[in-house]
Amino acid sequence: MTKTPEDLPDDPAALKAIILAQGQENARLTVQVAAWESLVEALKTRIARLEKQKFGRSSEKIHREIDQLQLALEDLEVAMAAAGRLPKDEASSPPTSGQKTEQRRRGAPRIAASAERERVVFDPGERCPKCGGELRLIGEDVAEIVEYVKAKLKVLELARLKKSCRDCGTVVQPAAPTRPIDRGIAGAGLLAHILVSKFDDHLPLYRQAEIFARLGIDIPRSTLIDWCGAAVETVRPIAERIKRGVMTADRLHGDDTPIQVLDPSRRKRDPDLRAVKEGRIWVYVRDDRPWAGTSPPAAGYWFSPDHKEEHPHAQLKDLHGILQADAYGGFQKLYEPGLDGTPRIREAACWAHLRRDFHDVWTSTGSPLAKEALDRIGRLYDIEREITGTSAENRSAVRQARSRPEAEAFRVWCDLHLPQLPGKQDLAKAIRYALRRWSSFVLFLDDGRVAIDNNPAERALRPVSVGRKNYLFAGSDGGGENLADIMTIIETAKLNGVEPEAYLADLLGRIKDHMVNRLDELLPWNWSPLRQAEPKAA
Repeated sequence: MTKTPEDLPDDPAALKAIILAQGQENARLTVQVAAWESLVEALKTRIARLEKQKFGRSSEKIHREIDQLQLALEDLEVAMAAAGRLPKDEASSPPTSGQKTEQRRRGAPRIAASAERERVVFDPGERCPKCGGELRLIGEDVAEIVEYVKAKLKVLELARLKKSCRDCGTVVQPAAPTRPIDRGIAGAGLLAHILVSKFDDHLPLYRQAEIFARLGIDIPRSTLIDWCGAAVETVRPIAERIKRGVMTADRLHGDDTPIQVLDPSRRKRDPDLRAVKEGRIWVYVRDDRPWAGTSPPAAGYWFSPDHKEEHPHAQLKDLHGILQADAYGGFQKLYEPGLDGTPRIREAACWAHLRRDFHDVWTSTGSPLAKEALDRIGRLYDIEREITGTSAENRSAVRQARSRPEAEAFRVWCDLHLPQLPGKQDLAKAIRYALRRWSSFVLFLDDGRVAIDNNPAERALRPVSVGRKNYLFAGSDGGGENLADIMTIIETAKLNGVEPEAYLADLLGRIKDHMVNRLDELLPWNWSPLRQAEPKAA
């Protein structure tokens, strides 16, 4: 607690004791903060390294470790901020010559232009407090404060007035407005909030029920479940249209991840079995932005009760083009030539997966050969970063001139070192994997529209991976299908720069009254909000 001059004693000896104690405390804090700063730097370095390693089969584990490290880092920085000791590289410092102090603020928030604003004016009055003369306005100083307005629930009373004609007696009354859920009391905005909270913010329904109770409305979890199911069913036509749009592409990224699904029938068949089975969420992503394509980005999700190859075969039955995916064996038949000798789907292999294999060897053994492989692959990625967002023609030209020599040199390197390695070594397995699928690995060199890796699909699956930590499993196969459909809508909205809660609220409020043959107008890349005035209070 900071002492004021009035709190300090007059006795010199007592003052010396206070000064001595303060000096000792400052020394202790200095040592503590130094330790904190060292740990902060170590955590930042570790996180930065992990961010560069988010590839391949272990990417999920890496994401989890990053999340845990960021939580630890956050706690440390909060403690340092509370002590008035910010990290050295982020602490405020005096502005240099000609530099505004405002630009030196640590982590200043970026406020969207659409953010609601309220002007509060502090007026000194009309008369001078010194002489009583009349004051005139000569300017103003404006500062900003970002304030939080507590979320609230409100009840809209929809009163439909009845009127009768004085002449003929005809009774007139407006039609009842369409509700997002038939005979349900949940408004479109509330339903959108529940869906986004559960499927994007990963907040389970029982926790949402607790929050709503604090806001003054007790909504049973069972009711929230019913609302979620009905809301997903209402917007399912949009999810289906997004999926059809995804499958019209001739280049897709694909991936899958497991999800636990309740299945009590398993225990009925065998009491020793768990009443949970492992289902699958599949995702296919259309993203032409890296080569400046005009097709809007979209992500379609599918659920399957198991990992059998029949599911991707059915999902991709209409695809003619290129699929970029991992080495899942169920995809292999899709790449086989047809009767005309040409495959319906060509495979584009993922260099990120290959890089991961070499990185695992390097981190576990320190192998210089694995490090050299990483450096060679890294040079390909350096080129890709330079050409991202340019035209397909430019990407293809640069790759032919710069990437192809690097790739061919890497293949020669693989051919040279493979015979020198024991066949069962992980390094040898990584090299064989590269050589066995070489034509798929270099497909991107000949087509500027093809990516070097499958990271778009991996990013699209991360919300599912994060979410299952909270909701643990789907309640049924139907629950898995609901998850896939709502993820299709939410993630596609985000890919198109559309705020998902606002989009869903508008969609739920409009879709039942929208003409079926014009539903494409409501797709995320075509959508524009319909602003409707709320019913006025009587």
